[in-house]
Amino acid sequence: MSELTYPKERTLGVITLVLGIIAWLGLIIGTFGVALFILAFGFVLYLFIQSALIAHIKGNGVELSEEQFPDLYAQFVTCCDQLEIKSRPQAYILNGNGGLNAFATKFLGSEYVVLMTDVVDAMEQHDDGVSFYIGHELGHLRMKHLNGGLFRWPVLWLPLLGAAYSRARETTCDRHGLACCKSPEGAARALAALSAGVERWKTLDVVSYVKQANHSTGFWMSFHELTAGYPWLTKRAARVMDVDAKMPKRNILSYFLAAFVPFAGRLGAGFGVLILVYVVGVLAAIALPAYQAYTTKAILTSNIISTQDTRDALASYYENNQVVPESLAAININSELGDGSQMSIDADNMVLSVKTKKGELIFVPAETDEGKIIWSCVNGEDLTPEQLPPSCVSMEME
Repeated sequence: MSELTYPKERTLGVITLVLGIIAWLGLIIGTFGVALFILAFGFVLYLFIQSALIAHIKGNGVELSEEQFPDLYAQFVTCCDQLEIKSRPQAYILNGNGGLNAFATKFLGSEYVVLMTDVVDAMEQHDDGVSFYIGHELGHLRMKHLNGGLFRWPVLWLPLLGAAYSRARETTCDRHGLACCKSPEGAARALAALSAGVERWKTLDVVSYVKQANHSTGFWMSFHELTAGYPWLTKRAARVMDVDAKMPKRNILSYFLAAFVPFAGRLGAGFGVLILVYVVGVLAAIALPAYQAYTTKAILTSNIISTQDTRDALASYYENNQVVPESLAAININSELGDGSQMSIDADNMVLSVKTKKGELIFVPAETDEGKIIWSCVNGEDLTPEQLPPSCVSMEME
């Protein structure tokens, strides 16, 4: 049964699992275990949401059995046997409200396959059309697609990677659907019903439909497929007609744009762009101020180091003469630092002011009982106390 697995799924499955586990470990260690509480909260939330879905299915759907819709149940049993699934999931039919769909889900160890009435009705005249949908959803369960999502979650939103893994899984499940059909054309026609609708699929020219896959080589079609969780239906139909069919190559430039768009699942590239804008906005709101604060403190730290000789010279002059020099020039000190900052002193109290690129830094002298001069560092014009570097604070503690 290994031939039912699309080769790329194996590779992408390993990559996403390894990266996901590394990401979780980083989150847990980096947040000192806070991520574990988030996981616990997420699990509780999952229980409530998933329990509501299962309750809706059981309370409003019709369970397939030998007594209830035996024709559909027979197709379900046959497909389970074809796929060598010994422990059969529970199968239900549910009002689709106009949607051609089916899905698989699980809850606390129990597995479910749900067929929408619209799919069943549309495939009424298709010899084994429903079988394709049953096989596709059984593929999700057989391949454990619903089990590893939590471990992979941190990396599934990554551009290109998350979407590629999702598309690979869908291709694998299409192969499972094909295995439950009597012919490749039957599988392709069942897929094409998602395009042509509940009636027109019957007269659809499958060969012509498959050829439409050649349209996917354009930039925008390539881009939107690269950011989507499903391959184009024309490609899916082509692959069930011939599992070894070579697909048209995508526009190479589309990869560069898609590499910047997070994977947003079924919501598509538009929502992915919104996510990107949101992430960039958050980073700008957090990282930019943090970077600016870092650069400010780095520049001020450099100024503190650069003025050390000046402060030593002023202290020595005062200790020896007991007077404040009239200016820096009076003690042969250049008032300009290497980065262009300007120094000046107050002749009355020997306060040294340094006008830096980020604001004014002020050094205030004080005389100890032993007659020694020590300096404290405070903020001046255009600076706040929070912007002062640690070296400035340590000076005040001396």
